[in-house]
Order: sequence, then structure tokens, then C-alpha cells
Amino acid sequence: MRYAQLVMGPAGSGKSTYCALMMKHAQTVKHTMEVVNLDPAAEYFDYTPSKDIRDLIKLDDVMEDEDLSLGPNGGLVFCMEYMLQNKDWLEEAFGEGAEDDYIIFDCPGQIELYTHMTVFQELAELLQRWGFQVCGVFLLDSQFMVDGAKFLSGTTAALSTMVNLQIPHVNVLTKIDLLSKSVRKELDKYLLPDTEELMGTMEHTSKWGQKYCKLTEALGNVIENFSLVRFIPLDRRDEENIADVLLQIDMAIQYGEDLDVKTKDFDYPDPEDQEDE
Repeated sequence: MRYAQLVMGPAGSGKSTYCALMMKHAQTVKHTMEVVNLDPAAEYFDYTPSKDIRDLIKLDDVMEDEDLSLGPNGGLVFCMEYMLQNKDWLEEAFGEGAEDDYIIFDCPGQIELYTHMTVFQELAELLQRWGFQVCGVFLLDSQFMVDGAKFLSGTTAALSTMVNLQIPHVNVLTKIDLLSKSVRKELDKYLLPDTEELMGTMEHTSKWGQKYCKLTEALGNVIENFSLVRFIPLDRRDEENIADVLLQIDMAIQYGEDLDVKTKDFDYPDPEDQEDE
């Protein structure tokens, strides 16, 4: 079996930093892992990608094409669709490989690609066809999850991605290390949320909340009643926390369940020697 993470999330949520953290942690614990860049607009990495979509297509080249006349968002969609149209490049890069391959895909930061377009759904299906167990890892910046309205927005984005891709899914709150001590003390109410309480604060703090309180309540009930979205915190300074996040993802894709149990060889004592004693 082969394994893959699709690392998704809004721009600035820390996807490339997450990939670099996981790569560094994997090297520390002797865990074989590769990182692949699928962002055609990327300029800088804290890791060395084993494969790079920019070898196939670059966003700058698309935007400079006068026949296409596309901006940054349209150009990024074009790049992703072009990648899927060139299945030969994908198959050459990922179609064949050794058992126990473990690949992290560093994806673009355009949220529409995950929430309602089919680009990454099709990519996940291709990877599954090539023998990968695929997990979606959706990142959200914890600095923007500090009130009820932002919690609802981030949670519904994560939920839309989960429903659209239809693969095992883990949601991660990044940049925990950048929060102040006072805010970190309040973080538990977003990790184990009382949705009714959070939605209630929205209704009393703005005219919008008062006007659309029934819609807010309905969305909150979907999140609460079905327990569909939960977040795991990620502190890049805490090696144990990084290991816990990776463990959650490995459990979602059943990594290691089919590996042989490692045993230590040793010599059994000779019965005759024991009798002489």
C-alpha cells in the first residue's frame, strides 16, 4: 500500500511550513517521506520537493499568455486543470512506485479548488487508482479562529472540503505558537466547541447576527449534531505535538497496519547447557 496527504487550506494558513515540519520530523524518526509541490505560483520552500508542478506549468507563464488573458485566480484554476489533462506527467511522477511510498502534496491556497470545484476530487481518485491511501489535511490559521463568526466561517469551509473530496480528513489549527498566552487559554472552546454558546455570541454582537440568527443557528446545529468537524492544534515548536498530529493522519490512512512486526533475533538457550548447570 502507498500513502498520501493532500495538504490544503486558504492562502497563508501555513501549508508549506507544515510540509517542511513533517519532512524534518520524518527524518528525525527515520520515517521515509517525500514532499511534492502542486502550487504553480510557489516561489520559496523550506523543503526540497521531490517533484514540482512548475516543471510542467507555471502561473507566471499562464498570466503572461495574451490569448488566455487570465488573472491570478483564473490562471491558478487553469494550471490545475492543465495538470489533470496531462495525466502522462502525473502517471510518470506518481503512477508507479515502491510499496509504503509516503507522499505529502503541498497544494495551492485557492479555497475554491477544494470547496466546490472537482479538481482535487479527481486527483484523489487518480491517486487511489494508483494504490494510494489518501487523506485530506485541511489547515486553518488559529489566529483567525478567535471568535464565533470566524469559527463558523472556517468550520464551514473545512466541512465543504470534506464533503467535496469524500476522503478521510483531518483538520489542523496552525500557528498555535504565535498566539498570546491569553488567547491560548481561550483556544479550548474552539477545539472542543460549545457551538450553541459560540453562535449565541454572534447574534448579540452585530446587526447581521441578529438578522440572520436562524441561519446561524441552523449551521451551528449541523456542525454540532453530526460532529463532522474537529480541529487538532499544531505547535511547530513542540516535537511531541507534531508527532501527535502525524499519528492522527496515519491512523486516518491506516499507515503501518499492514507492515510486518519487527522482532529482534536472539539465540535460544541450549537445554543441555541448562541441565549441566
